[in-house]
Amino acid sequence: METNNYIVSARKYRPMTFDTVVGQSALTTTLMRSIQTGHLAHAYLFCGPRGVGKTTCARIFAKTINCLNPKADGEACGECESCRAFNEGRSLSIYELDAASNNGVEEIKKLIEQTRIPPQVGHYKVFIIDEVHMLSNAAFNAFLKTLEEPPQYVIFILATTEKHKLLPTILSRCQIYDFNRMSVTDMVSHLAHVAEQEGIKAEKAALNVIAQKADGGMRDALSIFDQVAAYSGGVITYQKTIENLNVLDYDYYFRLVDQLLERKIPDVLATFNDIVSKGFEGSHFVAGLMNHMRNLLMCRDEKTLKLIDQDEEVRQRFYQQSQKCKPQFIYQAIRKCTDCDLAYKQSQNKRLLVELTLIEIAQLTQPDDTPAAGRSPRKTLKPIFINLAVKAPVAAQATTTGTNLITPRQQVPAPGTTQQQAPTPRQGTPQLITAIRQYAATLPDEKKALRNRLDQAEPQIIDDHTIVLIADNPAIQSQFTQLAGPLAKYLEQQLNRPKVDIQITLREKTQNNTLSKAQLYSQLKETYPILKNMEAELQLHL
Repeated sequence: METNNYIVSARKYRPMTFDTVVGQSALTTTLMRSIQTGHLAHAYLFCGPRGVGKTTCARIFAKTINCLNPKADGEACGECESCRAFNEGRSLSIYELDAASNNGVEEIKKLIEQTRIPPQVGHYKVFIIDEVHMLSNAAFNAFLKTLEEPPQYVIFILATTEKHKLLPTILSRCQIYDFNRMSVTDMVSHLAHVAEQEGIKAEKAALNVIAQKADGGMRDALSIFDQVAAYSGGVITYQKTIENLNVLDYDYYFRLVDQLLERKIPDVLATFNDIVSKGFEGSHFVAGLMNHMRNLLMCRDEKTLKLIDQDEEVRQRFYQQSQKCKPQFIYQAIRKCTDCDLAYKQSQNKRLLVELTLIEIAQLTQPDDTPAAGRSPRKTLKPIFINLAVKAPVAAQATTTGTNLITPRQQVPAPGTTQQQAPTPRQGTPQLITAIRQYAATLPDEKKALRNRLDQAEPQIIDDHTIVLIADNPAIQSQFTQLAGPLAKYLEQQLNRPKVDIQITLREKTQNNTLSKAQLYSQLKETYPILKNMEAELQLHL
């Protein structure tokens, strides 16, 4: 079998200088300036996700500070003995240790012995410890003293993906640099450059899928790029990319949301069936739909548009679809997807769970109180008392002097006749009760007790303008009397009455004047039939 010199893209296109590092411009600029000014620390900590350039930057940093003839911009020349030794992998001034597989005390002791030997070529001896969080506690303790006070020619560069696992004593001895995840835009740009160098034709949409799959890691993106390039025969198309990576295409979600907005439930279920038939798990589908809804939400405001990690073309598609969606629809859809995601593992019929969730989301666009298939009208609790702001129904019964307080309207004696007896007191109307309670709510906090008593008052109507409030004892009678004037003016305004007269009387003491809660509740149900409906609908019990 013939051998070849094929090198994977992750190695072949590994940056060799700071200006070729992708997606970490702020960090590389800081390192370059520290080299130019000679302000070098004795220990650095590079932390961040995998594949974002931590070890690469550590090697470039080590190469640059040992360059014998640096360029004007501070980059390594690449031609001196130190640079050539580094490029050829034979430099004795750079020592690398993989702490994932060499995490014991013995390895650290060997490293400490190496610090005692000055560099043979270059100015510094650089020790790069990768995955430093994997060192054992004993190894850390053996390393602490040397890390704090190394020889002048020694620089430590520690790299880790899990900074939180490091001891505070380690963190306090290092300058810390946090590497960012690569943006999709940066990765697509770099992949396009690699494709051009390799003579591979690649659709931008396909590179975008690769970048999304890499989840912020350039090394992973280049590895996936090689895989797709091999599968597609050197022509990377969008369709071949999603086939090879078994990616759930965002086109599915755009089409599905359009179907949900149009309440085309059969089409929605058919689309979901198509997705399942391609081997995707329901939980993966729900997570993708939830993320799609989140992107639609972000697109509704220019300030949050930048939070969508997609290229401009896909962002525009999200923006256009977001304009079709009401915010309330998106909020509720995300909540239903979240509920489905939480219940998925415990469900005995996972597919049905997802299908029901999709049906519920489709029905979110139904007009209020409109019956839909498998869904009753929206349950709305109507107010028990009439809203005073709506006076149209009352106006039909109004006289030229204002709204009648009595419902139903009292029988008016015919002209020329006289009423033989005083009017019988009637229970206050819901409108009157509501107005009195609204007035009680205006009382200050220091009159909280009086406010509560007035809120529970049982007003009675004597005639078209006379209202009686019943007090349980003389003290309450005195308090009500003080409020009679202001309350009358308030009711005149709220009830559109030219005159309201309020009388305060004491409750008659009888043996039967005290009702139990059950009796009182029964009377209320008879007075306000809506209570019966609410009790049945909400299954209330006293």
